Amino acid sequence: MDRREFIKRAAAGLALPYFISSCALAAKGGVAANDRINLGFIGVGTQADKTLIGGFLNESDAQIVAICDVDENRKEYSKKRIENFYADKADRTSFAGCGVYHDFRELLSRDDIDAVVIATPDHWHAIPTVEAARGGKDIYCEKPTSLTIDESKKMVEAVRRYDVVFQTGSMQRSWRQFRFAVELVRNGCIGKVHHVNVNVGGPSGVCNLPAQPVPGYLDWDRWLGPAPWRPFHRSLAYSDEQWGWPDFRSYRDFAGGGMTDFGAHHFDIAQWGLGMDGSGPVEVLVPNGKDVKHLTFVYENGVTMSHAPANGIKFFGENGQTVEVNRSFFETNPKNLMSKVFGPDDERVYHSDNHYGDWLDCIRTRSKPICDIEIGHSTAVVCHLGNIAYEIKRSFKWDPVAQQITNDCDANRMLKRSMRSPWQI
Repeated sequence: MDRREFIKRAAAGLALPYFISSCALAAKGGVAANDRINLGFIGVGTQADKTLIGGFLNESDAQIVAICDVDENRKEYSKKRIENFYADKADRTSFAGCGVYHDFRELLSRDDIDAVVIATPDHWHAIPTVEAARGGKDIYCEKPTSLTIDESKKMVEAVRRYDVVFQTGSMQRSWRQFRFAVELVRNGCIGKVHHVNVNVGGPSGVCNLPAQPVPGYLDWDRWLGPAPWRPFHRSLAYSDEQWGWPDFRSYRDFAGGGMTDFGAHHFDIAQWGLGMDGSGPVEVLVPNGKDVKHLTFVYENGVTMSHAPANGIKFFGENGQTVEVNRSFFETNPKNLMSKVFGPDDERVYHSDNHYGDWLDCIRTRSKPICDIEIGHSTAVVCHLGNIAYEIKRSFKWDPVAQQITNDCDANRMLKRSMRSPWQI
């Protein structure tokens, strides 16, 4: 019995029909079918369309064989895009090998799918991740890992229990300038770091959008899923701007605002630089108009990190030395650090220049990728703790080992939220 069959029998998580793809790709110069990693996409909305589908289509050792979404138009468009790509690659007039599903559990039931890419809104990350892990599927999940800390913990537990490879979509870890900034910091090039500023948007809030008619091509109840029911409003699921994004991130039932959106990128780099992957702060301080000017996280070693102005992430070292980095910005003080060349005795961090390829490589080697589930979880914890502090307007202490707020029972209850029936983990 192979590994995946063992996991399926042990988990017994899904009792759904068996599906198989209609044909296999025979692209010239491609990877042999038995070596190719077959992918299923759960969610083919804006992020998948703009970034992920194109990224994985260009990975020659993987093939997208199935997609799932609650929007019929998106499914039709994505299916045509994927099949046209493979037809062109194989010099064919047509190609029909991408299955289409409305229920992600049907996609997960396919034995020929090795791994899944989850690109749903945040409130739909945890359930498909846990079910995919139970089914023995490796997982690439968009950041942040989850809507709540409790959901993220359950994702960690499932990924570890079923021994699947999980990559968090915090892809800045695979960008050179962020890796270089982290290595400067961790090699003491600015002396001992005492503080970090991270500049991202604020928390999400209550959704009071007016009701609008649900378009016939969208299953609105399934889009809501485990979130509390509310009437449809177009801005939650769609953007009418050419390069825009839907606005679900602004509302607490679906996401955590800028704190968990770009926060899952920038706080991630900050914790990487501080060597805090898999750990976290021990206290969260709210602004008091006196000595605490900005929301601040305190680490056990005394280092502080604030949600405060910077061009992305700014590390403060000794004697005014700094490293400041963003996607299109890099600056150091002193300036000569920009040309630093590391030697054989310097500390180097995990090297990845391709977030998608790194995950696929780790699927083959069964190793942990650059942004493994525990890293994604520890970053999400920081973001969620910040949002809790903003909401209750109180400081509190956090135990990163027990994963509990230790001195505020009301705040601790906010680590978890109920899910709307019938959805649960």
